[in-house]
Amino acid sequence: MPKKSIREMNKLERKHYSIEARVFHSAFNSCVVLGLVAFIIGLGLYTYALAGQYITESFQLSGNVASAMSRVVDVAPMAERTLELYHSQSEEERAGTGTDAYRSRFAEIQKLPEYKTSIEVLKVFLEKSDVYDVYLGMYDAETSSLVYIADPDDDPEYMCMPGDWETVEKKEIDRFLNWNGEGKLYDIGDTEKYGWMCTSGVPITNDKGEIVAFVLTDVTIGNVFNGMKTFALLYFIGIGISTVLLAYIFARRMKKKIVKPINQIADAAMNYVSDKRAGIISSNHFAKLDIHTGDEVENLSLVMADMERELSDYVENLTRVTAEKERVSVELDMATKIQESMLPNIYPAFPERDEFDVYAKMDPAKEVGGDFYDYFLIDDDHLCVVMADVSGKGIPAALFMMASKIILQNNAMMGKSPAQILTDTNNSICSNNQLDMFVTVWLGILEISTGKLTAANAGHEYPALKSPDGNYELFRDKHGFVIGGMSGVKYWEYNLELKPGTKLFLYTDGVPEATDANQELFANDRMLEALNNHPEADAKQTLQNVRESVDGFVKDAEQFDDLTMLCLEYKGKSKN
Repeated sequence: MPKKSIREMNKLERKHYSIEARVFHSAFNSCVVLGLVAFIIGLGLYTYALAGQYITESFQLSGNVASAMSRVVDVAPMAERTLELYHSQSEEERAGTGTDAYRSRFAEIQKLPEYKTSIEVLKVFLEKSDVYDVYLGMYDAETSSLVYIADPDDDPEYMCMPGDWETVEKKEIDRFLNWNGEGKLYDIGDTEKYGWMCTSGVPITNDKGEIVAFVLTDVTIGNVFNGMKTFALLYFIGIGISTVLLAYIFARRMKKKIVKPINQIADAAMNYVSDKRAGIISSNHFAKLDIHTGDEVENLSLVMADMERELSDYVENLTRVTAEKERVSVELDMATKIQESMLPNIYPAFPERDEFDVYAKMDPAKEVGGDFYDYFLIDDDHLCVVMADVSGKGIPAALFMMASKIILQNNAMMGKSPAQILTDTNNSICSNNQLDMFVTVWLGILEISTGKLTAANAGHEYPALKSPDGNYELFRDKHGFVIGGMSGVKYWEYNLELKPGTKLFLYTDGVPEATDANQELFANDRMLEALNNHPEADAKQTLQNVRESVDGFVKDAEQFDDLTMLCLEYKGKSKN
């Protein structure tokens, strides 16, 4: 990108950074990229086809040689004797492969009539084919080597006599010795002596069906590389000429159809701004443009003309909307603070009480939410704990939440049982619930001196309970109908005996239903895993651990629901 603005550029610089030049560069680069992609694909297909052809030819040649040998000579005894002599040597003796002393130990093999016949057959096929070499050999897994048995190559530099050997990779040995007879038997590798080679083979067996040798055919891959070079050269010459020609034609056409009309629109915009600064009122800067391209550029000129006529009204409306938005923002901020002040938010909540520890937190999906929690002392020996989730989100849910919280607390402070609290709260809300909103509630009253917890559930999530020496588990309590759903509903309650060290975890559906970018839910299993990763954590740290686990799961995905949690730890009677 240029460091200067277009108004600071000279004529040559403007031409260099013009749309016409950019179109040319883009077209050129696009053609180059497409050409490279086509080249890579074409080269790959060419290489694959040519390599496949070499593999097929070499494998078929190995099969033909093996078939011909089976009719004129029995190479099994010769192969077995060669391997016998090879194994009879020590490692020091085998290290002298290729020397006269080493080869003298295998002189008897060269005197065999089978060896001479094998060489003649191999030479006939070698001279009539384009392969690099065709020979008899046997893979020895014990020494990770290929032992030569008969090689017709008479070049002293590359000639391999019976017993000569070379190290090969284990994968090649395993491939040949464990071949199941299906497909083509071959291996491609980069050898230090011969370069890239493709070795194909067909096994030869003795009377017992044991593999004693292979007819092996070597094909150099150099021809493939040479073909690739020729292909690449011709391709790049053709694509280069085509790229320049196409980019030039495309750029000239774009100048006529797009660049020139855009410049007319830009000039009209500059005149509009100049007149605005000078206080000149005019609405025909864009209307007088004579652009008839019949495409989006013509539509742009028409849109600009409409914009010019309506801009004054737009600015006025924008000012009014901005003021209204600021007012709403201030009111939402105040609503957030009011809602926060309605919920217990001081920790520790009861610093003078060491029989229990309680901590809760709500993170609304919007500025204000419908979830709420509460905990308060009914008297010196009874603690009331509430976790609730109002249907819907935003301001309506927040208003309903505050009304529900007040009614629940008022009923609880009258000394009622959890079931009666929910029953009376439901009747109060149903008596004037024109919007048919509802709230799920879990409410429990803890008798602090004994650890007895009496609770009732109105359609809320199952609580998670941790015994002193155990892990968090869902306590599948019996649910009643939601609060506000229908009047006259009766709720039932149950009792839990909390021992010192017992922890109770309450939450709204925003925790298990937290969703990542792939629309996968956090779910209760992950919630329990997060709780049990640090079961010894205190109430506040427990909520932080679960929230970190949720955040790590959803990552950058948007929070769609309020997320509220509460943890209560019962510690038992005070030691004081």
